[in-house]
Amino acid sequence: MSKAEYSYPEDEFDVPSNPDVPRGVHRAPRSAWSRWWPFLLVVVLAASSAYVAVNLAARNGDLPSLPGASDSPSTDTGADAPTDTASDGATAPADGATESAPAEEPPAATPVMDTPVAVLNAAKIGGLAGAQAEKLTAAGFTAVTTGNFTGTAPDDSVVYYAAEDQKATADLVASTLGLTVVTLSPADAGTGITVVLASDPDA
Repeated sequence: MSKAEYSYPEDEFDVPSNPDVPRGVHRAPRSAWSRWWPFLLVVVLAASSAYVAVNLAARNGDLPSLPGASDSPSTDTGADAPTDTASDGATAPADGATESAPAEEPPAATPVMDTPVAVLNAAKIGGLAGAQAEKLTAAGFTAVTTGNFTGTAPDDSVVYYAAEDQKATADLVASTLGLTVVTLSPADAGTGITVVLASDPDA
């Protein structure tokens, strides 16, 4: 419809308040929210991304430690921490008790081959003392004498020795002659070792 065909008089709505403003269809003014929400969206997305990145780094152990921060939590009470019970525990020896090392056995005594050895015949068998004396000499004894026993003869042949330090030598004399009785008796042994033959050891 043209203005000539418009049959109604013009009123205040037909006259624009500002002749320079374009007339016709136009957009309404934008609200403040429509202008600011893109920026808010960017801020929210950036904060979320940072939060996710920090959590992932912490799980992987790649998060750098802050200056002055301890490498381990202050509340760590792991097994590596020394405790009083470890040093003063029940495994400590009781008062007055000490751990003693195994006692070493003294070295075996060595026979003294120049010890005087008297071989006495109490069996009244001719040549018995001399034959046994030869065995001792062959074994390395260097001070062997022979003779006849006087007095009451023992039931079994015996080797007498005069002191404890002669025990090893007396044992060697007995084993050389095949005897088993070895007795400490200074009265019967004299100054060395005395063998009393009640029978022939070789019989």
